[in-house]
Amino acid sequence: MTTATTSNFRVEITNRQILKIALPISLAILVPQINFITNNIFLGHLDEQSLATAGITGVFYLVFAVVGQGLNNGLQALIARRAGENRIDEIGKLFSQSILISLTLALFCILFTYFFAPWILQLSLKDEAVKNQAVSFLRIRIWGLPFLFIYQMRNALLVGTNQSKYLIFGTLAETIVNITLDYSLIFGYFGLPKLGFNGAAYASICAEAAGMIVVFAVIHIKGISKQLNLFNSLRLDPKNTWLILTQSSPLIMQYVISVGSWEFFYIMVEHHGKRDLAISNTMRNIFGIFGVFTWAFASTTNTMVSNIIGQGKHEKVIELITKIIKLSLCFSLTMAALLNLFPGAFISVFGQNADFAQASLPVIRVVSAALIMMSFSTVWLNAVTGTGNTEVNLAIEIITITCYCIYVYLTLGYFNLPILYGWMSEWVYWITTFIFAFFYLQSGKWKQRVI
Repeated sequence: MTTATTSNFRVEITNRQILKIALPISLAILVPQINFITNNIFLGHLDEQSLATAGITGVFYLVFAVVGQGLNNGLQALIARRAGENRIDEIGKLFSQSILISLTLALFCILFTYFFAPWILQLSLKDEAVKNQAVSFLRIRIWGLPFLFIYQMRNALLVGTNQSKYLIFGTLAETIVNITLDYSLIFGYFGLPKLGFNGAAYASICAEAAGMIVVFAVIHIKGISKQLNLFNSLRLDPKNTWLILTQSSPLIMQYVISVGSWEFFYIMVEHHGKRDLAISNTMRNIFGIFGVFTWAFASTTNTMVSNIIGQGKHEKVIELITKIIKLSLCFSLTMAALLNLFPGAFISVFGQNADFAQASLPVIRVVSAALIMMSFSTVWLNAVTGTGNTEVNLAIEIITITCYCIYVYLTLGYFNLPILYGWMSEWVYWITTFIFAFFYLQSGKWKQRVI
């Protein structure tokens, strides 16, 4: 049986180490994005309304998904810190408590969706058909949340202990199940019922469950579960529970606010009509698929900064961030170039007509510029997370989102400008994020933080 050694839990400040962590993470992020885009490609072939509604339901579900992501990032920083400190016995305790916390949060999110989602969508959407379709979908889709949350906890464990290479097994299982069932359940192939729009919801639930099962099987087979005593502390541990919640709750609030503002953006776009909503949903898919490397480097930053600080190398943090940004920017520029050189190829896969593609082109230019801005801004922001000062993350998010929402309301609501200008809100978001995260880290105030 193969096990990871303790020495592998500490990281070094080299490009090779950064890529060793980041590239498997990028694949792990890419696969869910492929799943999401697959859903939208198939739904786009149903009709334009389905593609438009998918934008609303996708962001609504994402609001809850990022609750787990916030918990994941807080846990990841804690695990990486313990790995850097060589306190391996504490890692399993943290992981066990995160499972209990995530299941409790999933229950609350499910109840919220059943009782409050119809009311929220009724108040915010003008099109009755879109509203009814979205509610029906979400009441199915939300049941994938427990699987997703537990799935995210394993991300924190593997990335935090410098074993991100194992992420790919779960994500491959997820994508195979999702694409197969998407095709089968939406259109009614291979003897399965034709469920149309809701077929994508059932396919996604099954995919998340499959990914979770496979990755835990890999953890068991590789001996990681036994090595870290992952399931020896499944009873409630108030001390570690409080520590995880203290670190994660500002991140959870940060992500909920961030994605909630994105839902606000989509509501503003919906008031412009189904065509603009469908174009914006397509842009979100493109933004997601081309941003995977940036998010991977951001996650790597969180882990490596926390690990380096755990080793007592505070003076190396800015050097590490600079190395990661150079790599992230290089990948981002390549992605932006591809997007601008072949925009039609990426739009065409969603099954819409030539007029739709032509209307989307100006927005693609804006999105590609936002990808470049994100490549360095999110690295700085995740470096703040790695220091353990998650309250600062939340403060930066509140300021940034306030600027973002004001801009969105003025462009899309008050002045009723084309969505091209609405999408420039991404520029506002990432520039503001960079300014505050950069100056906070340069101040050195984070060096006294202990987690």
